[in-house]
Amino acid sequence: MNGVLIVDKPAGLTSAEVVRRIKSRARAKVGHLGTLDPFATGILPLCLGEATKIAQFLSGADKTYVGEIRLGAATDTGDCTGSIVRTAPIPELKPAALVRITEEFTGDCLQVPPMYSALKRAGVPLYKLARKGMEVERQARQVRIVELRLEPTGVDRLRFEVECSKGTYVRVLAEDIGRALQTEGYVSALRRTRFGPFGLEKAVDLQSWNPTEGASLVSILDALSDLPVRSVAERVAAAARQGKTWVLGEIEPAPDGSIALLVAPH
Repeated sequence: MNGVLIVDKPAGLTSAEVVRRIKSRARAKVGHLGTLDPFATGILPLCLGEATKIAQFLSGADKTYVGEIRLGAATDTGDCTGSIVRTAPIPELKPAALVRITEEFTGDCLQVPPMYSALKRAGVPLYKLARKGMEVERQARQVRIVELRLEPTGVDRLRFEVECSKGTYVRVLAEDIGRALQTEGYVSALRRTRFGPFGLEKAVDLQSWNPTEGASLVSILDALSDLPVRSVAERVAAAARQGKTWVLGEIEPAPDGSIALLVAPH
């Protein structure tokens, strides 16, 4: 069983638990692309079998999320699973202010990763340090907000839709938006609706998925559809698999250096 399975992750499960359940049914190697927090739902692409070898070419894709920001309070985790650590008055959510913030946060920006994250310090995940009440310095990193939409759904709630680059923490974005509105904020609901080329229209239900349904898998070639394709002879493909550098002289280069090789028919 080789291909990419797009799972619509339910709330309450870790990404690792989703992998475990699919692996027990598929009886194949399984790896996920881009974790989702347990409270979040939506697209979790899983690479099965030989598709685990292309994970590095898929994991850097942009992602789209929809959700809700609760204003007037901050939690220690930045989301609804944490404990409230601060509160603040909520200003009137005027359309002009929301337009300004949307423009301010669109484009390249710096984010400081949250303590409640899987990033490691000296081999220890930051969230484990956070649970012990520890906080360590984290280096800001550049991320990109491709598109951001904000819509008030109550005096203390903002519905959002964001398309963003790999490495973006939506929880940090929610906190930053809250501060830009001169209040506090945290993510109260989150759903991933797109991961690169994969949308919800291809997603399967975790509970009911049956490994005999081969049509539910995205083929390796289709998963790499964003890459330019080069047709090569079998000897070139075999050498590429072995990492032989002379292959580079046989292939027309792509602008970013990434290509997919297809063996030409005899």
